[in-house]
Amino acid sequence: NERALLQRTSTARTPAAQEAKAMEISRHSPLSLLQVVAAGRGRSLRGSASTSAQARQERVVTLLGQEGQRLGSQALSSLAMRLAADPFGKVKTLIQQLIERLLAEATAEATKKGFCDTEVSKAEEERKFRLADAKKLMVELAALNIKKDELESEIEVLTGDVAQLRDDLNKTTAQREEEREENLETIKLSKEGVVAVKQAIAILKAFYTKAARRQESFTQFSPVDEDTEGAGFKGGYAGKQERSKGIIGMLEVIVSDFDRTDRHTEAAEQKAHEEFVEFDRVSRADISGKETKKALDEEDLKTTVDTIATKMDDLTTAQKLLDAALKRLEELKPMCIDTGMSYEDRVQKREEEIAALKKALCILDGEGVEAECQ
Repeated sequence: NERALLQRTSTARTPAAQEAKAMEISRHSPLSLLQVVAAGRGRSLRGSASTSAQARQERVVTLLGQEGQRLGSQALSSLAMRLAADPFGKVKTLIQQLIERLLAEATAEATKKGFCDTEVSKAEEERKFRLADAKKLMVELAALNIKKDELESEIEVLTGDVAQLRDDLNKTTAQREEEREENLETIKLSKEGVVAVKQAIAILKAFYTKAARRQESFTQFSPVDEDTEGAGFKGGYAGKQERSKGIIGMLEVIVSDFDRTDRHTEAAEQKAHEEFVEFDRVSRADISGKETKKALDEEDLKTTVDTIATKMDDLTTAQKLLDAALKRLEELKPMCIDTGMSYEDRVQKREEEIAALKKALCILDGEGVEAECQ
């Protein structure tokens, strides 16, 4: 519609119309025929120049409209519509202003692109580093928690083992003491029995020997003998010599039993003592080793718990820094990332827009004044 309006306007300004206008004026004016012809010729020349300018303006409007549609450029399409309505004299100014605006936008966007590339790269590197740091801390914490559980379990086992070893040692010590007292008592009685029985054997042997020689070994003087008939027999008592060997033999067997009991008990006592000493040494060494291990585990557990607390603080800090990096990326996203087309596409589109505008200037440059149009 705007183009049709321009065409109607240009048609109204053709040389034939101008000459008709001149004839009309001559009828109502006292001018000479020469003046009228001269005026008509001047208007005809001016009309031809005006027609050429309008044609160029129409070509520019057409060009910018087509390029605006091809590139999807709102700026070119809007300028084309405005040029169709504005006088020819303002066309170049409007085109030049748009070129300058596009160049300014290109400079600003290049600056923005550099800023965005730097800031997004920094934020992404920060996110990557903090994420790796957080993952590393979580792995370390998992290992530390496993170690903590193992140490607690081992300390519990060692505590039970030490208590059991001490209980066994105390019980064995008490039993050994009782056994030792019994053995010592048995040895004492055996030795005393040997001595006593040997003394009895010696007495009996002496008696029977003297009796055999008719010696009165057990005869004693007593005033009672003066009032009685004596022991009921006459002469010295010689004992039952035929039974003496059996009695003495039996006593010698008893001596042998006492002696064997003494020797066996002493040997058993010595062996039990040696075994107890070895058991006591091994038990105490085992207890000492387990207590040392337990003390080291408890110290290690304390260090592990402290390290877990420190790592948890580090993880909290790392997560906060990761959140900050993600937040920074989200802040940059609307300005640097969320766009309809890539930076390269926008640069290419802007260059084509500027090229179309320069071509339009060349169309308008009928006199060949513009250097770029030579």
